[in-house]
Amino acid sequence: MLLASGSFYSCKSVKLSDAEERQSIGEYHEAAAIYRKIYTKTPADKRDLRGYIAFRMAECNRLANSTPRAVSAYMNALRYNYPDTIVSLRLGQMYQKSGQYSEAVKHYNTYLESVPNSILGQNGLTGSLLAPDWRKNPTRYQVRRVDKFNSRRGEFSPMLYGTKYDQLYFASCRAPRGANKDKEEIISGITGQRNNDLYLVKQNERGEWLAPVLIEDEVNTEFDEGTPSFTRDGNTMYYTYCARDPEGPRTSEIYVSNRSSAKWGKGSRAAIVKDSVTALGHPAISPDGKYLYFVSDAVGGYGGKDIFRCRVFGNEYGPMENLGPEINTPGDEMFPYVRDSVTLYFASNGHPGMGGLDLFKATQDASGKWHVENMKAPINSAADDFGITFAGDKEQGFFSSNRNDARGLDHIYSFEMPLITVFIEGFVSDVDDYPIEDATVRIVGRDGLNEKVLCKKDGSYRVELERDISYVMMASARGYLNQNFELRTGPEEKNETYVVDFFLTPITRPVVVENIFYDFDKATLRPESKEGLDQMIKMLNDNPNVTIELGAHTDRKGSLEYNERLAQRRAQSVVDYLIQGGIETDRLEAKGYGKEVPKTINKKMAELYDFLEEGDVLTEEFIEQLTPEQQEIADQINRRTEFKVLRTNYNLF
Repeated sequence: MLLASGSFYSCKSVKLSDAEERQSIGEYHEAAAIYRKIYTKTPADKRDLRGYIAFRMAECNRLANSTPRAVSAYMNALRYNYPDTIVSLRLGQMYQKSGQYSEAVKHYNTYLESVPNSILGQNGLTGSLLAPDWRKNPTRYQVRRVDKFNSRRGEFSPMLYGTKYDQLYFASCRAPRGANKDKEEIISGITGQRNNDLYLVKQNERGEWLAPVLIEDEVNTEFDEGTPSFTRDGNTMYYTYCARDPEGPRTSEIYVSNRSSAKWGKGSRAAIVKDSVTALGHPAISPDGKYLYFVSDAVGGYGGKDIFRCRVFGNEYGPMENLGPEINTPGDEMFPYVRDSVTLYFASNGHPGMGGLDLFKATQDASGKWHVENMKAPINSAADDFGITFAGDKEQGFFSSNRNDARGLDHIYSFEMPLITVFIEGFVSDVDDYPIEDATVRIVGRDGLNEKVLCKKDGSYRVELERDISYVMMASARGYLNQNFELRTGPEEKNETYVVDFFLTPITRPVVVENIFYDFDKATLRPESKEGLDQMIKMLNDNPNVTIELGAHTDRKGSLEYNERLAQRRAQSVVDYLIQGGIETDRLEAKGYGKEVPKTINKKMAELYDFLEEGDVLTEEFIEQLTPEQQEIADQINRRTEFKVLRTNYNLF
């Protein structure tokens, strides 16, 4: 019948009333074609008529998703002084949908001069001003077009299904595989495409998506089916159904299909309203099955299409409840998706957005108020973005968009928020940089983390943390003093690995305090000693039950008595610095050894100096056998400040 009517209009002289009739019943594609023919045949001097036809043609192209043709027609209406200021609003919307934000701002401002309180005008202007920054600074979502699902026609409203989310339903106007290409297709006067059917994609055992297949169950008919939604048990599907009545127009309705023996049964109308005039569509059943959310242009809404919900009692439905002005606007709010009891996703062209339909996230607080947030780029674009579905709790799934399609056809896109990983890793070694294989690292965080990690044989450890959290770490091992470290992870949304190495002090042997310097032949500490001494203060604070001896050693030059006195003064200088740093006096002892205790070479030193071997003692006799250059190195090794642990039970009893 539709084909016959198309041929009829191409053969006879079309009338304006024909186009108006088609537009009135929602056949925008067909109406736009008729308006275009009438417009070209209307004389230029009939300005009012040309302006009227251009505006009506623009409206049909807008509603048929033919944005470039809509812009051209609105400009013609403007040129012929169409008397309604809504032309400027529509041009703002169309330029915004084309991503031409500066042009959109200009037309929105023109419209707001005449209608300053227009919510659509204000929100359109706001969105056009924000969109360039959203596009320049996208969120971390990664969006990809899923060509395996898409065709040369259109597909939209994907919906994941199954406990493992390994099946995907969507609607498409593609020609099914094996369809008779010589057979005439029934074309919708609304879209200019085939009627939509439901398709299914499954994953194989390797998690790879297979090719889409037409659902050959009774749920698909010769008419339009789309926007499926499933109950948690997977046995009931709600979907949008649009039939055509030969005796008059039919509007969209919500249908229900039940699954039996792995097949979807013939759909039946959900009796949400008694009449067949009120348009209902885009059903979304809540996860608990208590509420059915849907879209309607019912009287008493906020303008355009609004999102409603009703209680579900088996096969019966409670009264329609409008979600209110926090969700609904004078524009269109459509394609709801209920993720949990307080989180709703939907598409809208009434809230501030990037153009066309944008996807929004709405969160309901304890008082019942909804807080709406634009999902921004790259989820949203200047085109229509709608029909989102999530793989459970994961920040990944699919949505539909007509971005980058010159014909305005919708296609399936995937999205995923990459996980942010924050790790702390490093090594626990002794002061000579040799790994301690039985060491442990304990980490306590403000986020509740309290974990004790056993290091590997090479002394390494690795722990996952959270962003923007303060942590306290402690490395310990038997026979060694503890070492603490404080860390606050950064707030940035990026992968990060922090590296913290611990060097534990042995309890059973003296340890050289590195980078302690004195003025020549004096006990005065030089400024560059501060860092090493402050590290000692931290070590003593990390181990509050330890007492130590500070021992100062000199080289072989000078008398025994002189070197002992100089060493004693130097050791006392270190003790005094530690006391000034807050360490209790009775935890510290100063001892000047002079040159009486030459250094015994350990493994680390033997690796550093090839003329020394592990176990060598740097006595005067040993040093005198070395070359002058080697003697200077040996004397330098003997000039040292060491500490050793005396007790580990200070203030315990």
